[in-house]
Amino acid sequence: MEVLRFQNPEFLYGLFGVIILIVFFRYVFKMKESLLKRFGHVDMLKKMMPGLNKKRIIQKITLFNLMYIFIIIALSNPQIGTRLEEIKREGVDIIIALDVSLSMHAEDISPNRLEKAKHEISKFIDLLRGDRIGLIAFAGISHVQCPLTLDYSAAKLFLRMMDTGLIPVKGTNIADAIRQSMKTFNQKDRKYKVLVLITDGEEHREDAIDEAKKAANEGIIIYTIGIGSPDGVPIPLYDRSGNKKGFKKDRSGNVITTKLDVTTLQKIAFTTDGKYYIASSGENELDNIYSEINKLEKKELSSQQFSQYESRFQFFILIGLILLLIETFLPIKVRSKK
Repeated sequence: MEVLRFQNPEFLYGLFGVIILIVFFRYVFKMKESLLKRFGHVDMLKKMMPGLNKKRIIQKITLFNLMYIFIIIALSNPQIGTRLEEIKREGVDIIIALDVSLSMHAEDISPNRLEKAKHEISKFIDLLRGDRIGLIAFAGISHVQCPLTLDYSAAKLFLRMMDTGLIPVKGTNIADAIRQSMKTFNQKDRKYKVLVLITDGEEHREDAIDEAKKAANEGIIIYTIGIGSPDGVPIPLYDRSGNKKGFKKDRSGNVITTKLDVTTLQKIAFTTDGKYYIASSGENELDNIYSEINKLEKKELSSQQFSQYESRFQFFILIGLILLLIETFLPIKVRSKK
């Protein structure tokens, strides 16, 4: 199975320029119509310009826009993974369980709890040297976002996709995140397993500590990172355009606040001989955790990843140039039928 990626994905933002081009050409059309009306009756003036075809103009604009799209895609350099090979290294299995519940939108940490956590996880992945990494997203239930892998670039890709809309069931079920991690780890191993739990800790169930005890019996060490403030802060709500539309309220119309539950996270970590950290502006919590992980006994790990990618930008450039040539030589005027 081949995989597609973009070497320069930032260029894809240029596709928004199509909207600007459409608005621009529409504005030009209206300006021309307005100028024609100043000189006289529009239909009579058009008769004085035989061969001028409105449909042909629309065709040329469409060709130009298509050319623009293909050139933008070419600049992003689409690549196909063509060779899959097995990589073997020494390390431990690390799963990061990230809370993606609505309360992670709270802005007591800039820009918000979730974006702060994702930024730290990305930096943590950059530290890895031979350890397999996996990602779990959880809210009311949990979901394996990225299975254990040595392909760190793939892990980062899955990390960017994690958001509060990923899990349909609302809430913060830490216990289920721990259960899911136990299923994801190799069941035969009784060591080499680390779970990093990043959450605001607002667990409303009683079974998180019980699941942590089961994880300890499986040989899993849990490090917890509390992100947010122990003081209550409101949960912002956003519309589909990403604009803030207010704060979450209960049925009585009172603003709901969210605060960091330090006690639960400390108990989970200490139950498994792990440690509890609170997210700080210095962003050194995951650095400290990786230092702890490096002290653990390691095992030989294997994973498959694409090691060779072939660029496919040439096809998009070729199609773009063909469209440009057609647009250039396509006449605006058409021969009138006699």
